[in-house]
Amino acid sequence: MTAHPHSFSFLQRTLHWLMAILVLAMLFIGVTMVSTLRPRFLTLLAIHKPLGIAILVLALLRLGVRLRRGAPPLPAELPSTQIVAAKLSHLVLYALLVAMPLIGWAMLSAGGYPIVMFGSFHLPAILPQNDHLYALLRTAHTLFAYAFFATILLHVAAALFHAWIRRDGVFRTMTGRGIRG
Repeated sequence: MTAHPHSFSFLQRTLHWLMAILVLAMLFIGVTMVSTLRPRFLTLLAIHKPLGIAILVLALLRLGVRLRRGAPPLPAELPSTQIVAAKLSHLVLYALLVAMPLIGWAMLSAGGYPIVMFGSFHLPAILPQNDHLYALLRTAHTLFAYAFFATILLHVAAALFHAWIRRDGVFRTMTGRGIRG
């Protein structure tokens, strides 16, 4: 693992911001999808499934790049509680980036629903069809989505705290520039 001394690599920053857009889109699509019975439900579902798989693939790629490239060091003067919080929050984010799509895929498999990619490619079921398991996984998918949303809000709050309050360069490692406050 080699850490870049001052910022994340261009690939790491690109994956971060691309995934931020995709995950936020996914969360809003998911909320809209479960709150409607209109015909657009099927359209949203048709977007939600392959977007989830895309996020899974990108999350695995991003995790591999992170393990290989590392991360810039946090400021030496950062309190140890914030260092622990930063490391734990990133661990939770990566876990959710992988778990959410896998739970969704497993849920659809247990429900007997196909995941169709690009109009004709069907992903294989990863669990046998089982209505009880489908119900459990659907509940888990919903609860994890709430946890994911809360974790994202905390992540954004921490980023803005570093950009506007501490002004310690942490925000700049992912953007390549600071925010004027």
